[in-house]
Amino acid sequence: MNILPIIADSKNELETIFRDLHAHPEIGFTEVRTSGIVAEVLRSYGVDEVHTGLGKTGVVALIKGKGNGNRRVGLRADMDALPIHEATGLAYASQNDGVMHACGHDSHTTMLLGAAKHLAATRDFDGTAVVVFQPAEEGLGGARQMLAEGLFELFPVDEIFGMHNSPNGKPGKVGICKGPAMAGAAFFDIHIKGKGSHAARPSDSKDALIVAASLASELQTILSRNIPAQDVVVLSVTQLHSGVAYNVVPETATLAGTVRYFNDDMYTLAAARMQSICDGMAAMHAVEITLDLRNVFDVLINDDALSDAYMQAAGDIVGVENLDPNTPPVTGSEDFADMLKVVPGAYCTVGHAGTMPLHNPEYVLDPSILPVGASIMARIVERRLPLNT
Repeated sequence: MNILPIIADSKNELETIFRDLHAHPEIGFTEVRTSGIVAEVLRSYGVDEVHTGLGKTGVVALIKGKGNGNRRVGLRADMDALPIHEATGLAYASQNDGVMHACGHDSHTTMLLGAAKHLAATRDFDGTAVVVFQPAEEGLGGARQMLAEGLFELFPVDEIFGMHNSPNGKPGKVGICKGPAMAGAAFFDIHIKGKGSHAARPSDSKDALIVAASLASELQTILSRNIPAQDVVVLSVTQLHSGVAYNVVPETATLAGTVRYFNDDMYTLAAARMQSICDGMAAMHAVEITLDLRNVFDVLINDDALSDAYMQAAGDIVGVENLDPNTPPVTGSEDFADMLKVVPGAYCTVGHAGTMPLHNPEYVLDPSILPVGASIMARIVERRLPLNT
């Protein structure tokens, strides 16, 4: 590993920041403590400007290089945690009951702080680095909120880069997928209103629970009978809520879940079929069914040329033997996609020695990758904004 010297010397400092953030996780749009620490640390590093409150709890900082260039490169990290009760047993485990950094956003924040420290200390680039600490990535629309409040109008960038940790991989292995890399996603709620009755006389009812169970199964036919085999669409029903008593046929039921896709046309097809199936089931059982389907993530599309540039920067740090420039797309989603719809950029993964998957209560991030990620993010700025000497 060719860790940048300032970042290498800051290894213990970065791990201390990471442990503190991990112990005090905050759900999206409530990252008040986290964003306060981020702003305080950035100011201590001597960045040129620190702006808070964009997207409710987001932070944006500017670092100007030695040259007089006008080009600007963005770096982005997410800050929010998940509503999961931590079961790692770590000495620095979550102190906030029912909230956990089970996706490693605490590490992403720390990596970007490390990159900012290097860039502010060296300034060996020509232009401006724009570092963006985003709230509420986990399905709450943090990127869209920042964009709606003028992120790139207030702080324009020519291109932007992000990264995510990857457990169960070779530590320090950096991968990227050109083009569509992560799935778009929609969440749905389906509300069923029938007619309740005594459970001893179900013939008096219009049983919302039975309809919900049938509907959960019927929705799967969209994938098997409507989506072409060469296209990837995932439809998962993840919740079914109905009933409150042993002896009452429930009048209402609710289904909820998610749709993942890589092709907007396939999403449109799946959405139309979901509506048709709901309408048909409503007519069949003489109940009311309302579908609320809403897009929450766009397809994340990596720019080909900037993906290559990102891998070159990563190769400077981890060595070309630790690069995988052709990783397959994944059906997980990431709202950095919304930023990439506005400006070109790329999003890579960095492997670490953790063995539990993301979003698992026993997930542990290997902190040895903190200097690796920080160095890669700093290096892409230096490569994209070369200083003429």
